[in-house]
Amino acid sequence: MPIAVVAIGGNSLVRPGHPDSIQEQRTNLITTCDGIAAVLKAGCRVVVTHGNGPQVGDALMRSELAANQVESLPLDACVAETQGTIGYLLEQVLRETLQRHGISCPAFTMVTQVLVSARDPAFRNPTKPVGRFYTREEAERCRAGLGWHMVEDARRGFRRVVPSPNPEEIVELRAIRAALEENALVIACGGGGIPVIFQNGELAGVEAVIDKDRVSGLLARELEADLFLISTGVEQVSINYRTPQQQALARLTIDEARRHLLEGQFPAGSMGPKVEAALEYIEAGGKLVIITSPECIPDALYGLAGTRIVADAQQSPLRLTA
Repeated sequence: MPIAVVAIGGNSLVRPGHPDSIQEQRTNLITTCDGIAAVLKAGCRVVVTHGNGPQVGDALMRSELAANQVESLPLDACVAETQGTIGYLLEQVLRETLQRHGISCPAFTMVTQVLVSARDPAFRNPTKPVGRFYTREEAERCRAGLGWHMVEDARRGFRRVVPSPNPEEIVELRAIRAALEENALVIACGGGGIPVIFQNGELAGVEAVIDKDRVSGLLARELEADLFLISTGVEQVSINYRTPQQQALARLTIDEARRHLLEGQFPAGSMGPKVEAALEYIEAGGKLVIITSPECIPDALYGLAGTRIVADAQQSPLRLTA
């Protein structure tokens, strides 16, 4: 039975202009879970990964606001906390969705640690924004009192930036494999995974955020997944995005994708990490990447929507159960 890694983005839970209450996030997940059900119906065993950008920012803010009452949580603990919360919501909505689709499949969340290197250059050059916006005065206090790296957003204020190191090893990989062998649906590597390093021979959390798409690609490679599906805010990958020359792409070979990436068509803050993760997966022997929006997942599985990235134009299509 083929294995699919399904990476869902932050738009699956929190949408611009909408409240981010638990009930709203739960409602927003329904469409995505219908898509996940379609992947199961196509005959795949499934691992779901997810982002946590807005949620980890909220967790940091709660910790900061309560700092004079309780001990503040470090960033790695906030990632762990959001893995549990988002996993809980996914489990509930998946249970209802799979029952509605007549699918019998247990779903559970695995709190997942991801090993990074303490020598990763990202620790010398933090770039990943997290948390809320601050005034200039607040930012200076955070720099002086907490040692935070703060950068200015000309329109909205200052934000904390943290390292975003490359994922090297998924600590719970064996457990994920074992769960898949029992035909369970596993929710893992939430928010890119909890970043950990080896310190004196033991695992220790670090203040960093791992890119969700990169760790999802690593997971797809390690599991030798047949399908790596990335759910995002657009139906298809495009070049010349948001210009009069915008062109949606239904199919890309790795050579075409690499060329567009080098031309700057896929920026680092949006489609870039997704395409890079797709290339790493395909180059390591992966069969098929699909990038599409949550509502288009069922059609995208059969080439009727989304963007497919493959090794070359002659590659045979992945056969799924209709």
